[in-house]
Amino acid sequence: LTLAKLKEEAGWPHDGIWGLASLRVSGFVLAYYLLSLVLQAALPGLVQQGVKLRSGARLEYKFNAFSSAVTILLGAAIGTYLDGADFALWTFIWDHYTQLITANLAIAFALSCFVYYRSFSVKAGNKHKRELAPGGHSGNLIYDWFIGRELNPRITLPVIGTIDIKAFCELRPGMLGYVLLDLAFVAHQYKLYGFVTDSIILITVFQSVYVFDALWMEPAILSTMDITTDGFGFMLAFGDLVWLPFIYSLQARYLAVYPVHLGLSGIAGVLAVQAFGYWIFRAANNEKNRFRTNPKDPRIAHLEYMKTSSGGTLLTSGWWGFCRHPNYLGDWIMAWSYSLPTGIAGYIVKRGSPVVMSHGDMVDGQGFISGGPVKHQVLQGEARGWGMLITYFYVLYFAVLLIHRQLRDEEACQRKYGDDWEKYKEKVRWRLLPGIY
Repeated sequence: LTLAKLKEEAGWPHDGIWGLASLRVSGFVLAYYLLSLVLQAALPGLVQQGVKLRSGARLEYKFNAFSSAVTILLGAAIGTYLDGADFALWTFIWDHYTQLITANLAIAFALSCFVYYRSFSVKAGNKHKRELAPGGHSGNLIYDWFIGRELNPRITLPVIGTIDIKAFCELRPGMLGYVLLDLAFVAHQYKLYGFVTDSIILITVFQSVYVFDALWMEPAILSTMDITTDGFGFMLAFGDLVWLPFIYSLQARYLAVYPVHLGLSGIAGVLAVQAFGYWIFRAANNEKNRFRTNPKDPRIAHLEYMKTSSGGTLLTSGWWGFCRHPNYLGDWIMAWSYSLPTGIAGYIVKRGSPVVMSHGDMVDGQGFISGGPVKHQVLQGEARGWGMLITYFYVLYFAVLLIHRQLRDEEACQRKYGDDWEKYKEKVRWRLLPGIY
């Protein structure tokens, strides 16, 4: 293995490190962010107050992420209708994938530095209702910059108005970017093979439903820890704008090059896993949100709960009596359905194969990618199974993420509820998976 060979296999840019970034690509990414800001300001939306802050004040939020995303996707649909898989957006995403990552990483870094610097202007009792995050002003510069020093940083832009930076990043550019990446990979598979497989369709549909469910239920973010407790720093900025869209879409990127045909039985199995996880996830979140907004709602009025000395209430029956974090459990089960369509993953690209075949033909289950007069053969070979480190990484990572989040949640609850939290744990014993954890 030589350095040159490693660079070729890893897709290292031909022009070296300078090829990792592009001013042109960065400009288009910034234009995409600006479009998201304009749509948030211009389109009608639901205006709602957030939870009460420690100061007793409430911030006002405007929700229209769903209609904003639909507007952008309608434009993409028109372009695809006119140009097919060669629509400029899809080819741009595939051809400039690395530079897109770099541009979003730079934006996340810049936002983190900006909100950290600006957080030092927060004064107690200020008229703008600004507050520092409980765990974000430790005095350690690196930690505070990473975890987020200010709770809900906001900025007022000309014409656009006031933007809550954390809420904007939570559900707008990164979440929709996730769907756009998947669609670009679908288009690329079609360009290479002349068909689209059931596996990549399933993954794209599942992940799109997940995204649009979150966008439709946008007001529910007001009760999440990200909004109520965490400051906005590099952790959330990087997670929202870089990690989520580019890591979560790796399965579709894999299938764009190595198609997998599931068949009816494979589709049925994957659908069952997805439906089961989604049912738990959405039912648990709806139960919590309804209880917090209207405890007399007949759909949840029968649930048992315990009152705490701090004045709060904790559900001890229903989904939240099943385990302490049932929404996380459903989320993790759904994660499997995003990876299972890739099968036992792994492939090798034999470049410049002399095999002469028509575009997209398959021989013994192996695909051939057109490369002009010469074909590039894609087969699993010795790589079979090794690709699972990539396509199933999401399942493992998500388990670690959810356990870490669960521990952070419970640490915050311990501080908030004190002895009452210990009594609650006696009533609801299991954290995530009853009988195991």
